[in-house]
Amino acid sequence: MKAAELRTRKPAELQAQLVELLREQFNLRMQKGSGQLGNPGRFKLLRREIARIKTVLSEKAKQDG
Repeated sequence: MKAAELRTRKPAELQAQLVELLREQFNLRMQKGSGQLGNPGRFKLLRREIARIKTVLSEKAKQDG
C-alpha cells in the first residue's frame, strides 16, 4: 500500500494494521527458523510496509501535537 493511501486512514486503523504486519513478520521468522519458509522476499516487503505505517503514524502524531 502506498503512503498516500495510508495517510487517508485513521490512526487506530493504522495501528491495527501495524500489529497484523508485525505478527506476520514474526510468523515468517519462525518459519525461517524451522526451515519451512516459502517466500523469503516477503521479509523485504513487510519491513517496508511496517516502515511506511510507522512514518505515517509519526506524521499524524506531529500534526496533532
